[in-house]
Amino acid sequence: MERRIIALLQKRDEHVLQEIRQAYGGLCYSLAYNMLGNREDAEECVNDMLLAVWNSVPPHDPVSLEAYLVTLVRRAAMDRLKHDTRRKRGGRQFAEALDELSDVLPSGEYVESAVEQRELSRALKAFLDSLPPDTRHIFMLRYYMSDSVRQIAEKMGMQQSAVKMSLLRTRNKLKEYLGKEGLL
Repeated sequence: MERRIIALLQKRDEHVLQEIRQAYGGLCYSLAYNMLGNREDAEECVNDMLLAVWNSVPPHDPVSLEAYLVTLVRRAAMDRLKHDTRRKRGGRQFAEALDELSDVLPSGEYVESAVEQRELSRALKAFLDSLPPDTRHIFMLRYYMSDSVRQIAEKMGMQQSAVKMSLLRTRNKLKEYLGKEGLL
């Protein structure tokens, strides 16, 4: 299905946008809503993602369309967070997830340069690759997809306390790993 959608994007067939919305709209909307806590803003982020994919795919074919779309909607939601007062409107779930990682990830001043960002990204990828699949999935659901602990527990068929413990242990391992890499 991804190859077909990319081919339609390359042909500039406008009907492909509806196909993208049908195939990936729910996932993208869920991510934006988890980050923003507002239905209208989440829908707007999905629309921004559709525009961005329409404008970017012909010269650049993504390796994974789903990952590319999720990245685009995350960027749209992050941009909206910068401009909105989300605390007044809800959306605390994403802020809470980031707060959980604040003791693990380096400060903003350290990460400002592009070289340091790439090094941190490389280290995070290597760390995630070293995790067992279920642990990695739980971590990604929380810190990339901004799912709540309850949502993760339901998706994984686990107790919420087990999800919390897995996240705590993984954050501790990440802190240790980044320390060894000299990134803290």
